[in-house]
Amino acid sequence: MLRHLLIFTFIFSFNLLAAFQLSASIPEEEQPRPGTDANVFGHIIDAETGEHIPFINIIVEGTRIGTITDASGHYLLTNLPEGEHRLVVQGMGYETATVEFLAEAKKTKEVDVEIMPTAIDLDEVVFTSSPTRSGFRYQPNQAYVGEALQRRSEASFGEMLNSEPGVAMRSFGSAPARPVIRGLDGDRILILQNGERMGDISESSADHSISMDPLAASRVEVVRGPASLLYGSSALGGVINLMTTDIPEDWDRGSSGVLSAQGATVNEMGAGFGRYTYGRENMASTARFSYRQSGDINTPEGMIYSTSMQNFDAAIGTGFRRDNRSGGVSASFVNQTFEIPESMDADERVEIRMQRQGLQGKLFSQHDRLFDRTEVRFHATRLAQQEVERELEDDGSWDEDVELEYDKYSFSSTITMQHKAVGIVDRGAVGLNLFGHHMDVGGDEAYTPGEQRLSLAAFTFQELPLTNRLRLQAGIRFDFQHTAALSNELFPHISQSRNAMNYSGSTGLNYRPAEGWEIGGQLARSHRNPTVEELYANGPHLGAGVFEIGNPDLKDEIGHGADLFVNYRNDVVRLELAGYINDFMNFIIFQPTGQVDENSGYQVFAYEGDEATLTGGEISLDIMATDDLTINLGADYVNGQRTGDVTEDLPFMPPFRLMAGIEQNFGSFWISGKVQRVSEQDRVAPEEEVTEGYTLLGAQLGYRLDYGGRHVIMLRGDNLTDKAYRDHLSRIEDRNITMPGRNINLAYRWYF
Repeated sequence: MLRHLLIFTFIFSFNLLAAFQLSASIPEEEQPRPGTDANVFGHIIDAETGEHIPFINIIVEGTRIGTITDASGHYLLTNLPEGEHRLVVQGMGYETATVEFLAEAKKTKEVDVEIMPTAIDLDEVVFTSSPTRSGFRYQPNQAYVGEALQRRSEASFGEMLNSEPGVAMRSFGSAPARPVIRGLDGDRILILQNGERMGDISESSADHSISMDPLAASRVEVVRGPASLLYGSSALGGVINLMTTDIPEDWDRGSSGVLSAQGATVNEMGAGFGRYTYGRENMASTARFSYRQSGDINTPEGMIYSTSMQNFDAAIGTGFRRDNRSGGVSASFVNQTFEIPESMDADERVEIRMQRQGLQGKLFSQHDRLFDRTEVRFHATRLAQQEVERELEDDGSWDEDVELEYDKYSFSSTITMQHKAVGIVDRGAVGLNLFGHHMDVGGDEAYTPGEQRLSLAAFTFQELPLTNRLRLQAGIRFDFQHTAALSNELFPHISQSRNAMNYSGSTGLNYRPAEGWEIGGQLARSHRNPTVEELYANGPHLGAGVFEIGNPDLKDEIGHGADLFVNYRNDVVRLELAGYINDFMNFIIFQPTGQVDENSGYQVFAYEGDEATLTGGEISLDIMATDDLTINLGADYVNGQRTGDVTEDLPFMPPFRLMAGIEQNFGSFWISGKVQRVSEQDRVAPEEEVTEGYTLLGAQLGYRLDYGGRHVIMLRGDNLTDKAYRDHLSRIEDRNITMPGRNINLAYRWYF
C-alpha cells in the first residue's frame, strides 16, 4: 500500500509543482526597464586573496535594480538608466563597498569591485544548522563552495571530506567511500540533497555509495554533532548537506555556466562536468551532466582488484521569481556501476549497478504577517540496485548471478514557517516533515527482508537574544515512526512491525565577548530507530564480504550530547577549538564475533545493543604569516567505549590525526603543501586488528586566469612518497591490502 502511495505522491507532486510553476511564470503586468542598452558587468573580488566571491549581493543605489554574483563571482546588470550611479556591494563576512560609474546608452562597461573580509567569512554561514539562517552557531560546522570545492575534487564525498576537522572516511574503494563524523557512521550520519533525504541506501552498508557525483555539488555543508532537531531521527553524529543549483535561485539574464574536467593517475580516472543556465527576468532554466570513469586502484604493493567505477549523473531544472514568491522543480538521473574488492582473484568480481531517478521541488514565499516566510521542499526518488557476482569462464565470457537487489521508492518533504521577532524572542521557525519509503529486497542472497517506513514529525527552533553579545537557542522535535518488515523469498513469513513516538531537543548558547571571539555550546537529546539490517539480518552479504546477524529485540538508540567550541579570529590568526561528549543508551554495535561462516567463508558480525560513550575534540589554526603566506595546523581525536554490559573499545574508531599545511598565494596562482600524521590505532574492539601509524605528504599548485570568463587550473599530488599504509576504517575484508599510492590529480574549471 505504501509503495503505491509513494508512486502516486511522486507523480502528483510533479504535476502539481509543474502547474504552479507554469502559472507563476506568467507575469500579470510586465514592466521592463526602458531599453537603453546601458550595461555593466564585472567580478566581486576578495581584496586579501584575489579570489572571486560567489553569491554576494549587488544593488544600484537609489533604485531597485540589483543582482547576486554567480558561482564564479561574476555579475551582470542590463538596461540601466543613463547617468551617474553608485554600486553597493554587501555580503555576510565582508565590509560594504561602493563604487561609482557612468551608465551610457548602447555601451557595456566592466566594473570590478574589491571588498575586504571581516571577522566572519561568508562561506561559514552554514544554512544547514539553522532554519532562520541567522549566522549564529551553537555547534561546529563548515561550508565549502566554489574554488574550495574544486581543491578537494575527488571521486566520492568520503574522499573529498576526509582529513577535515572531525571528518574521516569509511573506505571500501573509491565509489562507496563515505564520510565518518566523530567516529559515527552509516545511518547515524544524514546525507542530504538540498535539505532533503536522498533516497539511496548508502547509509545501510559499507559497499553502498552516495548517489551523486561530487562534481554536481555547488556547495557542501557539514554540521558536526547531533542535528536531529531539523532533519529527523538518526542524525546523531551530524549532517552533510549536498547542495546543487538544479533549481536556480539567483541568476542574471542571458547565458552562464561552467565546464570542468578532471584526471587522476592512481586509478586512471577521467571525469567531466558541465552546467548551462539561461535566465530571463522572472525565469531561468538549467541543465547539468557529469561522467566519471576509472580503473582499479594502484597501491605501493600492487593493484586492488575490483575497484573500478563508472558514473553518469544528469539533471534539468527550472526556477521562477516574482514579487514575493520563488521556487522551481528539477529532475535528476544517476547511473552508477562500480566494483567491490570482495575477492582478490582477478577472475572473480562483485559489481554493483545502481540507478536513481529523483524529482525535487521547492516554493518560497514572503508575507506581511507574523509568519512572514514559508518554504516548502519535497524530494521523491526511485532507486534500483543490484549486487552481481561475476566469474570468468574458460571461454573468456563472464557468468553473472544477481545475488542481491533493492527496489526502493521514497518521499521526503518539509514545510518551514519563519516568524518575525516577537517580544524578547528573535526570528524563529516551526515546521512539519513527512518521510516514507517502501523497499523490496530480493536476490539469491537477500540477507534481510524488505522494509516499509513512514515518519511524521513536527519541530520548532527559537532564538532568544539575552544581551547584545549573548544569545540562547532552544528547540524540540516530535517524531512518530512506523516500520514494518516486508516478506521475500528468504523471509516468507516475517510480519514484524514497530511503532515509535520519540522526541529530540536541544538548547544552546552563542556568546561573543569581544571582537573576534565567539563561544558556542549545545546540549542535545537525539534518537535513532534501528534499521532493517540491524533488526533482521541473517546471512552472507556479498558486497560487504561479511556474514551479518541482526537482533529483532534491539531498542531505539537514545543519545545525550554536549558540544562546546571557541573561535577566535583577527587579521593574523583564525583559531577554533571544539570538544564533545556523547552518551548513548541502546547503542547498536556492529561487532566482530571472531567466528567464520563455513558456507560463505565470511567473518561473522553481529548487531548488539549496549551503552556507549564517545568523547573527543578538534582543533584548527590558520596563521596569516604575511599577506600571501598562510600556515594551517589541525588535529582531531575520538575515543569510543562500551560502558554497559562490558567495558571495552568500540570497533571502527578513527585514530588520532595531526595535519599541517602551508600555502603561498600570488594572486593569479598559488602553491601549497600539506602533511598528515595518523597515529597507530591500538584502541580496538575484541577481534578487531590493530593498524600502524603513518605519515602522508601532499602538494598543490593552482592558476587563475580571467579571459572570456574565469579559468582555474589545479595540479595536486597525494601520497607523494608512495607510502604503503592501512586505513583503520577500511572495510576491505583482507586487512593486508594497502591504501592508494602516489596520485597526481589534474583539474580544470571554466566559469562563463
